[in-house]
This record gives sequence, C-alpha cells and structure tokens, in this order.
Amino acid sequence: MRNKVIRATVAAAAVLALTWVGVEAQGRGRGAGAAAPAKPSQPAPKRDLSGVWMKGAAPAGVKQFDGSAWTPGIEPPLSAWGLAEKSKSKANNSGDFQLDETNDPVLTKCYPPGVPRVYFHPYPFEIIQTPKSVLQIFEYDHFMRRFWTDGRPIPADPDQLWMGTSIGKWLNDTTFEVVTVGFNTKTWIDRSGTPHSEQLKVTERFHRLDMDHLEIEFTFEDPKALAKPWITKGFFELRPGWELGEISCSGDYLTWPGA
Repeated sequence: MRNKVIRATVAAAAVLALTWVGVEAQGRGRGAGAAAPAKPSQPAPKRDLSGVWMKGAAPAGVKQFDGSAWTPGIEPPLSAWGLAEKSKSKANNSGDFQLDETNDPVLTKCYPPGVPRVYFHPYPFEIIQTPKSVLQIFEYDHFMRRFWTDGRPIPADPDQLWMGTSIGKWLNDTTFEVVTVGFNTKTWIDRSGTPHSEQLKVTERFHRLDMDHLEIEFTFEDPKALAKPWITKGFFELRPGWELGEISCSGDYLTWPGA
C-alpha cells in the first residue's frame, strides 16, 4: 500500500513539472491562454505591482531562468560544501534521474518548494498591496508570501521557514526590492537539486517595465553553499483577465472538467 501511495504522489507531482509552453497550451487557470497585448503597453503605474502575473518571454538576447535551472547552460557557483551536498541530489526535472529514482522532496513528499524554487512551478501568481505589506499569492498550492513594508528591519535571527521572512521597500517609482532570509534546509534552490544552507539570503528586485511587463532580478547569497552571489532574471506578463485557480500537489485538480 505504501508503495502505491508513493507512486501516486510522484505521478501527480510529475504533472506539476510541465513546461511553461505546455501549461499555456493546456489553458490552466481562469482566463489562461489569453494572448499578450497586441498594442504597445502603457507606461508603468507608480509604485504599483498589483495584478496576476505569468511567466513570459525574455527580451531578445536576454536569458532567464528556464527548465530546471536558474542560469541554463551555466553551472551554479557552488562552494565545496555545496558541491558535496548537490552530489546527493537525484533530480528528475533535469532529466538525470527517473521518477522512481528521484529524491526530489517536492516530487516524492509534496513538500513546499520554498523560495526561490516556487517560481519554477508553471502557474501564475498574484500581487496584492496593502498599507503595511505586499502579498504574493501563488496559484500552486496557494502559497503566500508577505513582504513587510512597515519599516521593520531584516531579522537578525529569523525563524527557519519554508518561504522565509521577507522585508520590502520601494527603491523608486517602478522598482520594489525584497530581501528574504530565514529558510529551512528542506528545499532546493532550483529543480536541478542545487542545495542551500540556513544562511541563504534571496534578494528580488521587481522592476515594472511598463503596464504589462515585469522583470525580476534574483540574487542568491549563501556563504556556506555558494562561492559567490548567483544572479539571474525572470520576465513576467500581466494577465488582467485572470483569476487564480486552485492547484495542489495532491493532484486533485486533475479531476477538473476538461482536465
């Protein structure tokens, strides 16, 4: 019985490992598959990231995270400790191991993906702004992050959480910076098995390029796992007609009509 449960969990989780193109084609989520704006976008509103965002195409000549890696074709700058830990990983999304061989905690245990890996799940997220914080809600398992904007400092001794503790501030009218610390060590940085320690710090700069396009620059710092900061980017498109649906690691969304 236990083996049957494990196989069912892995099979359901494997569906969540679809490519971005596959998800767009399937039309997941309310309003999914809507075409990007055909006309030139309007200027970005000031200090406003609100709305539903979906990963989109990168500008010509610019690379972004894709597949299972933050920097496709470029190995992460791992320390000796990081290399030793990664050698223990058996990643399926990278194609190195089969589903019955992987020890990916998301695929085998339905663990939360954590930050920053949560961005690899090919589903949208919504940003909601409040007077004291900014909320980032992911369609996948409805994970939520709260970016505190009430002036509190980055905690010196944070609790170790799946999604960490995040402090945000506006750098200018179109750029919002979020620093997140306090992660447990049960997650990978990416879908290729890259490890991190409890010292991981993730800095995200949300730069709204115009009304319809958002660039996020990610900087990962971990003096134990990384030999130097690791920097990458992601590009997202506004989906004004979308509402977040319900996607869970359990795979119960596969019973939706038309699934």
